[in-house]
Amino acid sequence: MTNDFIIIGYSGHSYVICDICHKNGANVLGYCDNVEKEFNPFELKYLGSEMDFQFKDEFVFIAIGDNIIRRNIYNSLLGKVIYGSAIHPNAVVGYDVQCGEMIMLGANAVLNPLCKIGNGVIVNTGAIVEHECLIGNFVHIAPNAILAGGVKIGENTFIGAGAVVKQGINVCSDVMIGAGAVVLNDITDSGIYVGTPARKK
Repeated sequence: MTNDFIIIGYSGHSYVICDICHKNGANVLGYCDNVEKEFNPFELKYLGSEMDFQFKDEFVFIAIGDNIIRRNIYNSLLGKVIYGSAIHPNAVVGYDVQCGEMIMLGANAVLNPLCKIGNGVIVNTGAIVEHECLIGNFVHIAPNAILAGGVKIGENTFIGAGAVVKQGINVCSDVMIGAGAVVLNDITDSGIYVGTPARKK
């Protein structure tokens, strides 16, 4: 199978994806975006919009941190592309972890045994997902966030940098948990939650 990638989106989050690809010996052939970027730190070829480009047998990774934008592009290209994942060589993946497609595991990210991770999930630098967690599609777990054992996270949810979710907690879909927040109780309503303990803003 090919070891070539095309990334969609070319700004902050995509630089991490490019770095992971390079560390894994993968070739990033170019990027798709609405416009060609002036800042091009990886010297990638601009391929035009993802809706206009004719994909072949390359892996595609949507390198956009925003959950909703990432999900919408993913759905618009389903059946037209082959999605690949970007897993840093220093990431730790435990026993019987089940992962969907197009996931990112950053440097020193940890997925401990028996986790289930949906499509399009980002587990960013140093984030820890403990045993038996269930992570829905298009979740973003920011750097150094910690999900204790048995946590369930609904789709499209964002867990901020350094946030902590207590063991056994359920968080519904479409939630944003602020940086450094500590979630001690189930979250059943979408919205923004901040503080210690986390409360709806």
